[in-house]
Amino acid sequence: MNKPKQRLIRQFLRKTQTDAEIILWQYLRGRELGVKFARQFGIENYVADFCCRKKKLNVEIDGDIHNIKDVKENDEERTKNLESFGYKIIRFKNQEILNDPEAIINKIKTHLQ
Repeated sequence: MNKPKQRLIRQFLRKTQTDAEIILWQYLRGRELGVKFARQFGIENYVADFCCRKKKLNVEIDGDIHNIKDVKENDEERTKNLESFGYKIIRFKNQEILNDPEAIINKIKTHLQ
């Protein structure tokens, strides 16, 4: 977890968050949902956007680049690998969060139960 080699990457990702990530983090930080989430958390060779280690839940936020075939294939491989470590991965599009963050939070709460 959180390999030292990934430290600079994780720091960069935290400093360059998308608007959707900033909005979602406001709901996830500080145990607002009853569990602790970390942002840009390293798991093996991957960096999860938001991770709840206690519930083994990763929340991924996908921008338009995730519609590209190669990126989609990489996402699928990444999901399989993270699931092999016991994590559940849920994905949301940037627009979903920007348009209705409360609905996304309700979906995350459902996965936390």
